Amino acid sequence: MGTNPAVTRWTAVLLGIAFAVIAGYSMKHTLSCFLLSFVIAYLLDPIVVGIERRGQRRIVGIIVLYAILAVFSVFFFAFLVPFLTGRWQDLLHNLPLYLQKLKSMSLELKHRYTPVYGAAEWQWLIDSFSGNLDKVTGKFGAGVYVAASRVAFNLFNLMLAPILVFFMLYYKEAIKRELLRWFPPLRRDLILQIGNEINRSVGGYIRGQLIVSLIVAVLSAIALYILDVDYAILNGLFAGAASILPFIGVIIATIPPLFFAYVKFQSGVALLKVIAAFSIIYFIEGYLIKPLVFKEAMNLNPLVTIIFVMALGELMGFWGILLAIPIAAALKITIEHVRSGDFREP
Repeated sequence: MGTNPAVTRWTAVLLGIAFAVIAGYSMKHTLSCFLLSFVIAYLLDPIVVGIERRGQRRIVGIIVLYAILAVFSVFFFAFLVPFLTGRWQDLLHNLPLYLQKLKSMSLELKHRYTPVYGAAEWQWLIDSFSGNLDKVTGKFGAGVYVAASRVAFNLFNLMLAPILVFFMLYYKEAIKRELLRWFPPLRRDLILQIGNEINRSVGGYIRGQLIVSLIVAVLSAIALYILDVDYAILNGLFAGAASILPFIGVIIATIPPLFFAYVKFQSGVALLKVIAAFSIIYFIEGYLIKPLVFKEAMNLNPLVTIIFVMALGELMGFWGILLAIPIAAALKITIEHVRSGDFREP
């Protein structure tokens, strides 16, 4: 009994994907550097294409782009990096003190307020919370050491990325032609069509998400500064990064500001002000900014989106979270072409 060619082909594809996932996980540092360079090149390529359309060679467009980025880099490393580094070091130094203060507040709350019903459960809850704070404080130093040990490699990625980005931009068409050679000639036009659809959908999403994250970060930092919450800029940057996560990003983004606001002011009113500020910001993001920024909706199932983010986040960390939705969108577009019969033998 002969083997079905379609089954053999899809088995080979699945095995290839499994091998790529295992290889990527075992070489996650190399993969991280490659993905960083790829995303940067992907975002910068439209600028180079725009310069090419004005009649300039691609290499000229890349040189002009790198000259502009060099000016921005001088400003970034001369002013922003020292400021953010100073605030980060100050946070690392003071965070154990914040945790200890929160523990003292919880113990004070335990003695001040004892409910009529469930007093034992209330005391157990406060004691458990205090014990967990001690564990967090104890592990904080180890976490800082692990984070510091990764700084050197991240700096190496940052230095290597411009070189990789240059070659990705310069050899873009050659890479595209080489990849197409791996597909059957009768399928190349279809693969190009699918690639263009994925590029429009994913490219619009990534560029739009960066704009949305930047706006959320700026609005959050301004709001927290007005409310006099400590580390407003760092909390704003965290809120912008958390906005990448679908559905649960808004919840995660509010946790650090609530923590700093409560420890500083020890007031429920301060918590309500922070919640109100973030509610307004995310209302503006969801109903004003995103409809303007995202030209094409991804139209992904919310459950599938959450599962994809969790799975790829567990597998690839930050890059899995960032690329989960674009990968899901690419798979959806491909599956739609498979269901429509575009891949059937002519």
